[in-house]
Amino acid sequence: MRIILLGPPGSGKGTQAQRLVQRYSIVQLSTGEMLRAAVAAGTPVGLKAKEIMASGGLVPDEVVVGIISDRIDQPDAKNGFILDGFPRTVPQAEALDELLKHKHLKLDAVIELRVNESALLNRVETRVAQMRERGEEVRIDDTPEVLTRRLASYRNQTEPLIHYYSERRKLSTIDGMMAIDEVTRAIHRLLLALGAVEPKTHARSAAKTGPAKTTAKKAKAAKKPVKTAKKAAKSAKKATKKAVKGAKKAARKTVKKATKKAAKKTVKKAVKKGAKKAAKKVTKRRAKR
Repeated sequence: MRIILLGPPGSGKGTQAQRLVQRYSIVQLSTGEMLRAAVAAGTPVGLKAKEIMASGGLVPDEVVVGIISDRIDQPDAKNGFILDGFPRTVPQAEALDELLKHKHLKLDAVIELRVNESALLNRVETRVAQMRERGEEVRIDDTPEVLTRRLASYRNQTEPLIHYYSERRKLSTIDGMMAIDEVTRAIHRLLLALGAVEPKTHARSAAKTGPAKTTAKKAKAAKKPVKTAKKAAKSAKKATKKAVKGAKKAARKTVKKATKKAAKKTVKKAVKKGAKKAAKKVTKRRAKR
């Protein structure tokens, strides 16, 4: 995937770029970092940029595009890249289009994170006020005044890009005022619709920790106490059945024993009674004689 993120300062481009890097195994290309790296590496384009910067001049677009050209030829950019901070103007966008066309590459998406500027200023004002209350140092570039200037610069230079990419049917707009995770999900849905494919390793990881897996895990955990209770009830039922069976057996044994004893007693009594009667009869006969 080759992506450009557009949005004013404070719109969350940096955060979303990092999430895309992790999810799709692509690289984030920042013009500032690329310039420094090219100068440090001493590449022909880097040396040219160093000479211009040393004289206090602004690095021209063709030099920046040359640095980007060298960078996207590197192996780690094979899966794609996110351009951060470039293009800033329509001429830069046109130069980038030419570069990609020359390399037989194309942009997959230009994503605009649309935000409410008043809300952004309110956030900065609140944050600065809270920092001052806590006695913390406020960065010079992190104040409502600086943000106001940066927003004005964005409107003048970069906003025309929205029209440029919209005309070429490359632009997609996402509400940058949503919660960070919601913005991430919206970008992911958009990229999937455009044919993005997640690396297998990340897809497996997402499947393991995704909402469906979590829900299944919770459901399993919820079923566990029920299963334990059912098992306990079954064991109790079995124990009760065993106890009843034992009691019945004991009762039958007792009844049998009592019946036998009673029968014995009755027979003994009858025999004794019979013997007495017979003896009495014999005695009576003898008396008659």
